[in-house]
Amino acid sequence: MNIQAQERPWFIASLVIALLISLPIFAVVYLAFFPDENAWPHLLNTVLPSYLLNTIILMAGVGFLTLAIGTGSAWLVVTYDFPGKRWLSWALLLPFAVPAYVVAYVYTDVLEYAGPVQTGLRALFSWESSQDYWFPEIRSMGGAILMMSLVLYPYIYMLARSAFLEQSISLYRIARSLGSSPLQFFYRVSLPIARPALAVGLALVLMETLNDFGTVDYFAVRTLTAGLYDTWLNMGNLGGAAQIAVLMVVVVIILISLERYSRRQQKQFNSRNPGAPIPSIKLTGKYAYGASALAFTPVLFGFIIPFMVLANYAVRYFEISWSNEFLTYALNSFSLASMAAIITLILGLILAYSKRMNKNKATRFFVGFSSLGYAVPGAVLAIGIIIPFAALDNFVDGLMREYFQFSTGLILSGTAFAIVFSYSVRFLAVASGSIESSLDKITPNMDMASRSMGHSHLSTLIRVHIPMIRRGALTAMLVVFVDCLKELPATLILRPFNFETLATQVYQFASDELLEQSALSALVIVLVGIIPVVLLDKSINKKQL
Repeated sequence: MNIQAQERPWFIASLVIALLISLPIFAVVYLAFFPDENAWPHLLNTVLPSYLLNTIILMAGVGFLTLAIGTGSAWLVVTYDFPGKRWLSWALLLPFAVPAYVVAYVYTDVLEYAGPVQTGLRALFSWESSQDYWFPEIRSMGGAILMMSLVLYPYIYMLARSAFLEQSISLYRIARSLGSSPLQFFYRVSLPIARPALAVGLALVLMETLNDFGTVDYFAVRTLTAGLYDTWLNMGNLGGAAQIAVLMVVVVIILISLERYSRRQQKQFNSRNPGAPIPSIKLTGKYAYGASALAFTPVLFGFIIPFMVLANYAVRYFEISWSNEFLTYALNSFSLASMAAIITLILGLILAYSKRMNKNKATRFFVGFSSLGYAVPGAVLAIGIIIPFAALDNFVDGLMREYFQFSTGLILSGTAFAIVFSYSVRFLAVASGSIESSLDKITPNMDMASRSMGHSHLSTLIRVHIPMIRRGALTAMLVVFVDCLKELPATLILRPFNFETLATQVYQFASDELLEQSALSALVIVLVGIIPVVLLDKSINKKQL
């Protein structure tokens, strides 16, 4: 491995970042194999099988439903022309802005026994009690699958829509000349070609499902994530929680391996004629309105109803919600998210630029390894962070007590720094991926021209590349900011005492059946989350031009 002197600092920087990203994973693995109290036999003989079974059922249900909704919606808006198609094509991304736990809280409030739906049904049919009729239980496994599918299907929708838009019109003409109907063309040609993109979207959906805590905890669905919290916080066994965390990491590794295996032949399907998109088929009559209704349904239940309920509560309880506490929680959320966005932007620049300059396998490995955090559930990261941070805090505190007779307290663990670190580890892949994509569009001739004029690599980055990729960098910062604003599992574990964010406040109030008082916080999260949705739609539309 031959690394030039000017490239060595960037190589070392990528190595250090990779080591920092790997610290939580190694800490979890170490504690799982060397716990203070080995709870694995007890977990294996009691609750672990049910945790694993519930997790598999939840992931299978969410995966199937999101595939159906996302793929079907994408094919509908790309292939057919119907009333409302233009705004529905981007509105289908809006549920992206709503966290799954917020949707769960809203629909529980709407569909419970005392909610408006059942109250209205009882009044309409003169029913007096729940014994007079049957109504599905929202707080169940089926309810959790439905709630999470309503907000996670956009992962598959945006990738499927992009894949369908990129397909060659030549294939369409050949299939049609051979007598294939549009539906046959979809099953025999379009779907197999889009399979790698669908696999990526499905992997993201399943990892988000595994990461979820707010929904499964509220619905009392005992998954691995809920079991991790219960083992640590209720049983007080950090080693047992680490062992469950390792099992979750194994599940993630399996998902990533399956996703990469499914797209091992992706290049052979890459046939595209950008100048001739596949023509849309104009629908008329009942078929046109039926298509509009099908495309509108996920938007209605995934965004419009939750948004209207939250907006209604926010207005009605505004005087209660708008308080010094709310402003403090909002400031905490925006501060943490802003710091994490800035840190991930800087680290993402270093990683992407290191990969651009150093073409050796080691650098590529370190850059790729640094993206691992996004695949690791927030609860697992939280445990992996608190273990080394707490050990370092205890070490420093012990030294200060011994030599200076005073306690330093918590310096890293139990502070805002731990939360920002977890955000940075988890969402670094988002920033580095966006920046790397922007850098790839800049010809290497720009680098050579800058170097020939005597500029160093750092000077070239600052004077040439950053101005050219500023739009992509700002987009990356914004997406990371919104993701941090919605992050719940890691924040719940790592937050200091009496420290709340908008997400944790919504969780706390909703858990106490007081959604109305936290509706304003939830609405702020949703409104801010709409911004990257608009950016995603613009990015997809560029591929159609």
